[in-house]
Formats: sequence, structure tokens, C-alpha cells
Amino acid sequence: MLRLTELRLPLDHAEDALRPAVLRKLGIADADLLSFTVFRRAYDARKKTAILLIYTVDCEVRDEAAVLAAKQGDPHVRPAPDMTYRFAGHAPADFFAGERPRPVVVGFGPCGIFAALVLAQMGLRPIVLERGKEVRQRTQDTWGLWRRGVLDPTSNVQFGEGGAGTFSDGKLWSQISDPRHLTRKVLTEFVKAGAPEEILFVSKPHIGTFRLVSMVEKIRADIVALGGEIRFGQQVADVLIEGTGEDKQIRGVTLASGEQLRADHVVVALGHSARDTFQMLHARGVYMEAKPFSVGFRIEHPQGVIDRARFGPNAGNPVLGAADYKLVHHAKNGRGVYSFCMCPGGTVVAATSEPERVVTNGMSQYSRNERNANAGIVVGIDPQDYRQDGRGDGPVSPLDGMQFQRFWESRAYELGEGGYVAPGQLVGDFLKKQRSTALGGVLPSYKPGVKMTDFQQRGREVLPPYVLEAIREALPAFERQIQGFAMPDAVLTGVETRTSSPLRITRNRQHQSLNVRGLYPAGEGAGYAGGIMSAGVDGIEVAESVGRAMLGA
Repeated sequence: MLRLTELRLPLDHAEDALRPAVLRKLGIADADLLSFTVFRRAYDARKKTAILLIYTVDCEVRDEAAVLAAKQGDPHVRPAPDMTYRFAGHAPADFFAGERPRPVVVGFGPCGIFAALVLAQMGLRPIVLERGKEVRQRTQDTWGLWRRGVLDPTSNVQFGEGGAGTFSDGKLWSQISDPRHLTRKVLTEFVKAGAPEEILFVSKPHIGTFRLVSMVEKIRADIVALGGEIRFGQQVADVLIEGTGEDKQIRGVTLASGEQLRADHVVVALGHSARDTFQMLHARGVYMEAKPFSVGFRIEHPQGVIDRARFGPNAGNPVLGAADYKLVHHAKNGRGVYSFCMCPGGTVVAATSEPERVVTNGMSQYSRNERNANAGIVVGIDPQDYRQDGRGDGPVSPLDGMQFQRFWESRAYELGEGGYVAPGQLVGDFLKKQRSTALGGVLPSYKPGVKMTDFQQRGREVLPPYVLEAIREALPAFERQIQGFAMPDAVLTGVETRTSSPLRITRNRQHQSLNVRGLYPAGEGAGYAGGIMSAGVDGIEVAESVGRAMLGA
């Protein structure tokens, strides 16, 4: 198989134009091209009046050696890599001789799902413990917050089957290094579970919430069919650790019900909002450290404004879909400002998991046909920023970032005046440092609702002043890249505080905790992923490490 890259065709090319283009590029006759498939399709929109589609195509040809010899030196014609995922499947008896305990996976978000799936495919019969509910009941509980302002702290955007990624844009791309093509494994499993096949080749695949629900259920059924066990409503309250100092070994977990499960291999795929579990692990001496993350707001524009700015006269083309963007600005105060989790044609959602705190996030359906585009506009902070009120003069605790988040989430709840209403401000008023009293032409999508206010009122700022200063500088800079970005009626909704985990549960090359053998920190909550795809890949790699450890490999 050959891989042909950078094959460029006009946006409006005929359906049958790809095969002749492949033949011309390879310099072969039609009869010598036995088959071809599109591996990836992207676009180049730098020239809005002449947008190009860019294809990567895998080709089966009659005489591959001859074609490679003729194209020697052409960087766009190479042998296609073997992306088949291989793992060592074993009979359960291979792992459980002498009645060894089964591996436990804590958390059933993207990382936990793929850790459990691969463990099950190996024959390891994992036990999954998820504090939240199964995905359909969880969806009802989440709508309860959005529609009625009623929060269930165990079943919400952050907690429950599918994790936080279920209520997102369902983005399935990542910039992680992937020499083993594990992202392909993730995509293939999603297609098997009912995702559209186009996610295998579009450059920025996404699924959306409604499709994710049924897919998660299908993968759960596969895990169970392979001998795995999924337990919902099962919160881990404690871990059982033997030994002292650097010679510690996990021996199981204690559930909130008091039940104990023996396990010598425990994957903690917690997600970035399992704050009580972070506190418990810290109290038990599991090594962790504070890490940087980002905070900011959600910004909303009419999707048509973004489409026209990005695609010009080609806005609305069904091949291009709803336009996205990615923006970065380095502010004069030394802070980096960037767009985060951009959701074309989506909504801003209430994403808190704790009472009397307001957190925002973005979500899109597969169709991406809602009226607004939204994205986080966030500012990077580091552990030295966490003690913004000067508390303490010792080293920063790994839990300080979590308390920093809580402080500003509580402030947002206060400014929204209760009921999980979020504080909001028009971009024009934010730039002028004046209070917003009414909406303009952009209607915010956040539910339960938005209370217009002044984000920069002294003593009642919605975020630290250095964050507000950096964003105020960045918005006009972003306007120069996307016309209409700083439009006065665009809406800011606060606060976005859960961009990533505020700590890292540090691990070694075998994916185990630095000081507790058999404990495998994994995914976004442990500080090793950021989004569905990278979390899924991390789950696969951690599951492989568990398998090797259980076999003594």
C-alpha cells in the first residue's frame, strides 16, 4: 500500500475527480490503480475565494516497487504505515492463576472507557467503578441543572458514564505524538460503536453529545461481553496501601458504602473534577504536584460571523461545515491568552459539579447548527498564582490550584445571584470597563441564564485582575485575525476554570505512581491528557502496562 499526501483539489471538485488526480500524481494507467481510500481530508482556507481540499490517499497499485522507484525523491509518495493495533490477548487463566485479584478502573470517562476496553480485550476482566450514573440517566440529571437549576453532585457534566467529553463538541483530534497510531485505534472503536465513518478521514473529526451517548452504551456492552464489570454509583472513598516510604503497594479500594475490593492493579482515571478523590489520595501520601492550567470566559458570536470571516464567499459550504478558529496572543503582562475548546454552532453549558459554584464549558451536537459559535478565551496561570490572597509562605501544595478554582467559581455564583445563573458582559462594555445592563444582538445560550454585570468591578472581579487585563488586550488583537471577533454585542460568560487538571499525579515509565506500586494515574485528571482523544490513547497505554505487569513481562 502506498500513501499519497498533499493532493490538492478545488473545493467544488466533481465527485469522480479524485481517481484521475491520483493517477496523474503517480504517473500510472487506470488499470494499474487497483484501489484507493481517503485517509484524511483537510482544507486550506488561506485564500477565501479559492479554498482547496487537501487529500491523503492510500493506494493499492499493481507494481508498487516500480512506482516507488519512479517517484524516488518525492516526499508525497511513500509506503503507507501499518496502523493495525496489536495487543496480546490471553485466556483469563493466564492472568489469574492462584486467584489473583482482577484489575480495577476508577472512572468511566474516555480514559477509563478505553483502559477498561483494552483490559477486557486482553482477557483481564476489569472491574470499573464510576461514581456517577449510566449515561442516559446522567443526561436527564444534567438537563435538570440546565432547565431547573437543580444540581446532582454525583451526576452532571463532570461525573457519570462517558465523562466530561460526553457534554462537549466531541472533538476527536489531538496534537499528541502518536508513533503507534493509537488514535486510529480510538477512532476505529468509535466507528464500531456507531460513529459516522467520516471520522476516520476528516482532518478535525467530531461526534457531538447525542451520538456519544449511544456509542458509550455500545462500548460498555462490549466490555461486559468480554468479562468486564461496570458498577455505577460506586464512589471510591479510600485506597488500601501496604508498606511505608518508597516501598508501597496498592492492595485495593474502599467504597463509600464501606465495601472493600481487593486489587493489586488500580487505574485511577478520575477526570479533572474529582476533587474529593484528589484530597483523599493526597492524604494517603500518593505523590502529586501542582501544575499549570488556564482560566477565563466563554465568548459567543453568531456562527455566521465566524463562517464569513474564515471562509468568505464559501461560508455555508456543506463540505466545510461550521467554521472554527484557533487564536493565541502574548499579552504585555507576560500572560498567554488563547482560545480553548472552540464549539462551532454550539451552546455554552453549565458544567459545575459542586453546589453554589458556577462553571462554564462548551458543547455542540454533530450537526453544529445552533445559532452561535462559542469558545473559551483563557489565560495561562501557574502554581505561584494559586495563592492570590497571599496565604501561606511555604511551598505550594498540590491542592492549591483546586482551591483557586473553587474561589473563582464561588465568586461567579455570587455575581450571578444564585440559581447557577452565570455572570455575563458584552465585549464592548468589557473593553470600555463599564457594566453591561442589557443584551445586544447576540443572545447567550447558557442555561439556567445569564446575569449582566461588570466583570472588572473593583473588589468583585469575576477573575484575577491580571487575567482580565490580558483578555482585554487580546480581544482587539483577535479582531485583526477574525473580523467581528471583538464586535460590541458579542457575549462573555464566566467562568471557565476547568480547562485541565490543576495537579499531576506523577508516574514513572511503567505508568505507575512514583511511590505506590500498582497504582496507575491516567487521563486528564492525573494530568496526562487533554480531551477525548488524548485521554483515550492514555487509557490504552496504561491498560497495556497493567497487562504487562500482570503477566510479569
